[in-house]
Amino acid sequence: MSLSALPPGTSGRVVGVGSLEATMTALERRLLELGFVGGEQVEVLAEARPGRDPFVVRIGTTTLALRRREAQSIWVEISRPGPGSRL
Repeated sequence: MSLSALPPGTSGRVVGVGSLEATMTALERRLLELGFVGGEQVEVLAEARPGRDPFVVRIGTTTLALRRREAQSIWVEISRPGPGSRL
């Protein structure tokens, strides 16, 4: 599931960044540099209102804000659904 689809309070493990294409985009390389690598724990902490964008995530010990369109390239496996989540 894409990180961009997760509501606040949801935790998971990064399983990959990017698409099935052979080449990575500059954004995908930057996400890897920020720590979105396979096996890292990630949690969605908060989201802006209205519009849910940007939203705040914690990856490892780093907290940062991402736009949903940026997070569409990050694939996660859910470990803890958020409150009221339908995941």
